[in-house]
Amino acid sequence: MRRMAASLLAVIAAMLFLPYAAPAQQPQIAHTNLKVGDMAPDFTLKGTGGTTVKLSDYRGKKNVILAFYVLAFTGG
Repeated sequence: MRRMAASLLAVIAAMLFLPYAAPAQQPQIAHTNLKVGDMAPDFTLKGTGGTTVKLSDYRGKKNVILAFYVLAFTGG
């Protein structure tokens, strides 16, 4: 009974203090004036194994496809 009361008290305390938590900062989104057919600007991303990959490394050598999986591996 004490364990359940303590758990309930913890949940209530969390609900009371949650609105006062620091708001998450929104990441800055780069805005461009690219049009269909324009060359993509160079960018750097983290690859698997901790390596970094730049788009310019592949320019003129291979076709590049960039795919975004929204909420992949985030549990959301």
